[in-house]
Order: sequence, then C-alpha cells, then structure tokens
Amino acid sequence: MARKRDEDGEREELLDGLSGPDKQVSPKYFYDETGSQLFEAICEQPEYYPTRTELAIMRAHAREMAQALGPRICLVEYGSGASVKTRLLLDALEDPVAYVPVDISAEMLATTAEALASDYPELEILPLCADFTQPLTLPKPRRQPQRTAVYFPGSTIGNFTREDSLALLRKIHAEIGAGGALLIGTDLVKSRELLEPAYNDAAGVTAEFNLNLLRHLNREFDADFDLDGFHHEAVYDERQRRIEMRLVSDRRQRVTLGGETIRFDPGEYIVTEHSHKYSLDDFATLAASAGFTVRRIWLDRQAWFAVQYLEPA
Repeated sequence: MARKRDEDGEREELLDGLSGPDKQVSPKYFYDETGSQLFEAICEQPEYYPTRTELAIMRAHAREMAQALGPRICLVEYGSGASVKTRLLLDALEDPVAYVPVDISAEMLATTAEALASDYPELEILPLCADFTQPLTLPKPRRQPQRTAVYFPGSTIGNFTREDSLALLRKIHAEIGAGGALLIGTDLVKSRELLEPAYNDAAGVTAEFNLNLLRHLNREFDADFDLDGFHHEAVYDERQRRIEMRLVSDRRQRVTLGGETIRFDPGEYIVTEHSHKYSLDDFATLAASAGFTVRRIWLDRQAWFAVQYLEPA
C-alpha cells in the first residue's frame, strides 16, 4: 500500500511553481494526515454545501446508480478520504467484486481500509496509496469483475484546469477500458454569494486547512514558511467560473525550500487550489473530448450539484 515518492521530482515541481511571479502549489500537498482530517471537518461546516448536497443525491439515487453500474464490478475510488459517500454506493451495488480506494495520504487510507474491511467482510478491499493524477497499476481482485468502474465524487475534477481535467478523464478512460464506467461528482455554476462563503467558513477550518499546506512543506521539504506571515483567502472569478484559494503574504519575507530562496512581497500570494464550476453542457463537452458519453445525471432539488454516469463512447 505504501507510495513510492519521487522527492527530487516533487521538490523540483514545488520550486518551479514558487519561483515565478504567479506562485502556485499543487493542491495534492494539502493531504497529509492533518490535512485529510481538516478536509473532513470542512465538509461538516454549515457554509460548505457540496458534501451535504452530494450526500443527499447519493441517499436518494444510489440504487439507480448501482443499477447503471451493474453487478460484479470492481469499484475504484479516486481520492477516497473517509469513503463516507462510498458506503451508500457499496450498500446498493449487486455483488461487488472489489473496492480499490486510492488516496495520497497513507494514514487516512489505512484507517479507511481497515474500517471498510471490518464493515464489509465479504468485499475484497485493495487500498492503493498513490497520486491518482499519475498512471496507476490497479491491483487485480481475486474474482474476475464484470467491469471496472471509477467513482470520483466530491467535485474534485473542478480542482484541475481544463487541460488537466481532459488529461485525467482520458487517463480514466484508458484505465477502465471500453467496457468500463465512470461515476463523477461535479459542482455547478452558482452565484458568488453562495460560493465564496463555502470556502471562507466562519469557524476558520478552511483557513487552517490551507495554512497546513505550508506546515506540510516545512516538514517534508525542509522549508521554513512562517505560518504567521500568511493568511487565507478564497475569491470567485466569474469569468473563469472558479474559486481561487490563496495564501497571501502579510509582509516582505524570504522563505527557503530545498536550499533555494523564495521571496515574497506584501500582498503577494500562492494559489493553492482552483475549484471550477461547470454547467451540464460544458461538462458534457469536456467528457466527449475525453471519449466519454454522459448517460445519466442526478441533481439535487436546487440544481447546485450533479452526479453523472459516463461510459466510454
């Protein structure tokens, strides 16, 4: 289950993202053990609508989704986390062959896999600690599945640029094969008044989650970010139809990472995450470009969120 890290490659990636005038760090660095726990806490905040909205869709329609996926599947979940929504799907599936949770946080993955193995003793649990944006070698279940299906909830697809989203969907297409399926959560376009509070919760959990990224870099890459020298902000870009999460420097400062010096001016920021919001037509076009056809869509009553069932075209 352990993930082999390319520390030199990651350090180079970080320095490349932090060296220019438009500084950015991949959101994958949110997810150490503390970050994974903080994200679960974000999902419980009253302002953060995506999780409870998607859960409501799953509770209402998991049986229909399971019927679309069919019997005896191998279910692969990207970014599994605590797998809360997954249990609703597993409970509805007919004779699933195996469940493969994929997560970058080894600690969270181990905890989740152990709990699921206890609660689903007849289901083969095959945890895979990996960066799901990279090519995956999926473990082979003992029983031959009828098809492989990827479950990608939580609107995580929105964290990627269109180019990277397309590349990820094409990778999924290759991994599931011609007979496979994809069940994916997508957050839909809404007003700024709904979106910005969801990423700036009053309890400050999202702020702590964002700042923990710096703590993670300090520990894993011998950096010396002063967490008191940055603050969190999240703003909605209406033109790009995305939330942009930032860590803003409060003063002129220097930070070292991997032996290199990174300079910040007051007000200069690191972009740590984008969360793109889709219309149904936009997502269908993106999916088609990756070789998928949208077969079914399930919405909440307010049409804030969609869970979509895709098959290779």
